[in-house]
Amino acid sequence: MPQAAQTAQTMIGQSNPTAIMFFVAFVVSTLLITWWAAKRTRTTKDFYAAGRSITGFQNGLALAGDYMSAASFLGIAGLVSTKGYDGLIYSVGWLVGWPIIMFLISEPLRNLGKYTFADVVAYRLNQRPIRAAAAAGSLVVVLTYLIAQMVGAGTLIKLMFGLPFELAIVVTGSLMIMYVLFGGMIATTWVQIIKAGLLLSGATLLVLLTLNKFNFSYANLFNQAAAATPAGQKFLEPGGLVTSPIDAFSLGLALMFGTAGLPHILMRFYTVPDAKAARKSVFYATGFIGYFYILTVTIGFGAAVLVGQKVIMGIDKGGNMAGPLLAEALGGNLFLGFLSAVAFATILAVVSGLTLAGASAFSHDLFVGVIRHGKASEKDEVKVAKIATVGLGITAILLGILFKGQNVAFLVGLTFAIAASANFPALLMSIMWKKFTTAGAVTSIYSGLIVATVLLILSPTVWVDIVHKSEVDAITKQVKGIEDAAKAKIGEIEKQKAPGLDAAKMAEIDATIAAEKKAVEAQTKEAKAAMPKAIFPLKNPGIYSMAAAFLIGILVSLMASDKVAESKYEAQKLREYIGVGAED
Repeated sequence: MPQAAQTAQTMIGQSNPTAIMFFVAFVVSTLLITWWAAKRTRTTKDFYAAGRSITGFQNGLALAGDYMSAASFLGIAGLVSTKGYDGLIYSVGWLVGWPIIMFLISEPLRNLGKYTFADVVAYRLNQRPIRAAAAAGSLVVVLTYLIAQMVGAGTLIKLMFGLPFELAIVVTGSLMIMYVLFGGMIATTWVQIIKAGLLLSGATLLVLLTLNKFNFSYANLFNQAAAATPAGQKFLEPGGLVTSPIDAFSLGLALMFGTAGLPHILMRFYTVPDAKAARKSVFYATGFIGYFYILTVTIGFGAAVLVGQKVIMGIDKGGNMAGPLLAEALGGNLFLGFLSAVAFATILAVVSGLTLAGASAFSHDLFVGVIRHGKASEKDEVKVAKIATVGLGITAILLGILFKGQNVAFLVGLTFAIAASANFPALLMSIMWKKFTTAGAVTSIYSGLIVATVLLILSPTVWVDIVHKSEVDAITKQVKGIEDAAKAKIGEIEKQKAPGLDAAKMAEIDATIAAEKKAVEAQTKEAKAAMPKAIFPLKNPGIYSMAAAFLIGILVSLMASDKVAESKYEAQKLREYIGVGAED
């Protein structure tokens, strides 16, 4: 049976010259691409949409690069290595959103829009209120995701490169600003393509090395994973991470439909020449992403056996270093250095896409659509987009440093909950429903945004784990103290049992131990009763916030019809299906 690696041998947490070398090579190559892209970025279309010159295959790879974040690469492998089967819920949830994009969103988005998803929602409705609401939803999604990515970058680089947290945040933010500011969508696209290629090739090699240890048999891998973990056979069964069926369903909804509401993903469909290429890009992206998630699950189970849960959680309690630890165990420092640089490239590609999406929401939707009433020169729009890029970058750096040491996992949940509740319902109803009105769209977006945010704050994820963290820690410490004291006391009583002791005395000792256990049980129950409780029981509010957004949007639209918007619906459907008049 393969043996687990030893904690003392790891280079993680120390300055790693190999990782730094790979990282510098990646940065230099991507900066050269940015310099090349800067010479080709002359118009608004070039800055926002790469001149609509990206092929379906290239965009599919870029979409995969934009979507496969550090949370996917490190987080899912870590979840599977520590929680087993339930780690798959994130893989499946993040993947199954793509067919929805392919069949419901991609073609209408490309044919009806120009640069942002607000173009589609506002196509036959009142422009200003729609764009203001859509920009609010987009910017909240972008900022929450950016904070999570920046804090992740700081923590990851500190662990992998031995650099200070603050320096890591500044380096990430500065490179992100440079890619978007000078190269726009062209540079961002190629950074994402290169990152996707590196990540897929690195993960594939890691899986091949892992399966080689198990004679390329998944049956051997799973059997040994069950044997190597304290959970045993339950490690391969559902229930280790999400125990409530409603919570699992709500989380799945948010992951699935949130994907179809992420602004940095949606804007990529404007980079291709037509709707056919948009559909092709989703087809390729789904294949790349599905393959990648199979790899991460294999990496997680492999790490559980070859590295061991104790070692993984000793480096990082969340298990996020499972993949790099496995790479080090199988390929030594060289492979660890390569995967460390790839992990950083992953973050850079995602934050670049997020920054460009935020800048476009600010400049195209707010500045041009709301402030200038749709009348602004291309030069002014690009200028505002670049100012917004710098502003978002600096904001991301400051917030990343501000959130140092904080549990920001809830921000990823909030990102997908808002994307699924604020952006997706309005986008879908504007495409599919003739009677959808401006008031319905605006109230749908704001209600989804507010309900998702408020419910997440009141959920166990924030209300218990963050707001009342000190109380939870104190009670947990108290319970542990009671249990440790009881264990020591019972141990002392057990020592009274000696060979030849008469049955009456033995029964008396057993009764004393039983009474002590009962007393401890009562004490721990009383202590745990004081544990703070969440006002809203679910960890992810998607099931309620999505329902609220759809319901309110429908009710408000039915309360006051908009005949002008309805009269434009047939023309919208024609352009949506045929592409006549679509932006070229």
